[in-house]
Amino acid sequence: MNYMPLEKYCAEYMRYLGIAKTERRSYAESVRLLEKKGFRELSSFKTLKAGDKVYRGCEDRTIMAAVIGRKPIAEAGLKVVGGHTDAPRLDLKPKPLYEKGGCVYFDCHIYGGIKKYQWLVRPLALYGTVVRKDGTKVQVEVGDRDGDPVFLISDILPHLGYDQAKKTRDEFFPAEDLDVVAWSTYKAPEKKGKKDDDADAAPKADKNALVEFLKKTYKIDEDDLLSAELEIVPAGMPREVGFDRALIAGYGHDDRVCSFAGLQALIDASDQVPDQTASILMCDKEEIGSMGSTGMQSSFFENTVAELIERQEKNAKDILVRRALERSSMLSADVTAAYDPHFADVNSTGNEARFHKGPAASKYTGGTSKSGSSDCGPEFVAEIRRIMDEGGVTWQMAELGKMEKGGGGTIAQYMSRFGMKVLDMGTPLWNMHAPVELASKFDCHETYKAYSAYLRA
Repeated sequence: MNYMPLEKYCAEYMRYLGIAKTERRSYAESVRLLEKKGFRELSSFKTLKAGDKVYRGCEDRTIMAAVIGRKPIAEAGLKVVGGHTDAPRLDLKPKPLYEKGGCVYFDCHIYGGIKKYQWLVRPLALYGTVVRKDGTKVQVEVGDRDGDPVFLISDILPHLGYDQAKKTRDEFFPAEDLDVVAWSTYKAPEKKGKKDDDADAAPKADKNALVEFLKKTYKIDEDDLLSAELEIVPAGMPREVGFDRALIAGYGHDDRVCSFAGLQALIDASDQVPDQTASILMCDKEEIGSMGSTGMQSSFFENTVAELIERQEKNAKDILVRRALERSSMLSADVTAAYDPHFADVNSTGNEARFHKGPAASKYTGGTSKSGSSDCGPEFVAEIRRIMDEGGVTWQMAELGKMEKGGGGTIAQYMSRFGMKVLDMGTPLWNMHAPVELASKFDCHETYKAYSAYLRA
């Protein structure tokens, strides 16, 4: 089986990661790559035949793509590689502009699980979409191009931070203070005979000046922010780490490292007609429970399967969709925690994922008692072992840390409810959910190889 070489693949992934700062940007770039390879929107097909390359999207954030197999989907089901493209971040609130103490701020809301202190005093970028009342859209991208300004959340200097230092990690910086400096230009006060030491006479930032700037630059007014999806993410592009350049530092490895691997694996596999339909799923909202119309708890996936079957059978009865789903299998493409020598005590000795040993398969995730996991059966684990060995893939089996140390979940539980076989398998990371995460180049490449072997098996 031919795979893209490691350094070429990692260069392509780093380029994608630098573009896909949000789920909408990931969607747009994924569509571009798919269409470049000949994939077409599903609505353009009246019927489907073996070898057809299709995709279907939802709200410019979630996408499913497939190469149609020789065997009918209702009979054979699908092979799915499913990951997510949203990542922890800060979202602007519906009414984000306010003045305080001489500055204008963006009022922000936490999205996903973060350590608040990691977002302080670091360059931040603003990305998103503003939708006017007439439905027209404005794209906002500030912070990553040459010459762009960045944004920042300030923190107290250590000389005056004695009281702060006495508080716990979660207490010392309130979530409501995770607000970004957006404008600080002073406006001279009007002189009305007030004393120089009068607080009202002090120069202050002018919120109206920022509103005028938005009108001039983006042709939007303050009310348009009510219907906006604006996200604060770390500024900067992915970088290689260490003299050996063996690691990649970047924002959003979780879970774009797996989603991109699945995307590239499907694009590579599209040159051949598979027996069983091969597909990928790149979804939204995983970091907040997979809710909403673009999350895995929505009906998007099964609706798309029904649309595929309708174009093959002309009679997509509910029972055919149910049978197809039950006959399907999936690699839940999500990251896991890699062993970090500085925090070795959270790992279960012998069951931890390690850098440079390939993607980690996890029979179950969840918490101490496997809560929230699908707990994959040994038969499918054995099938994946065989596929990985035949594909020449280096991989490992791992758990997400010791019991009673925490836990986490993936979209596996929402897919296994259809009766399909699902196994978690993804890239190990350091610094998961931090503004900058670390991944091994070798592991990134082997993850891509693993998904390729699975889709082509």
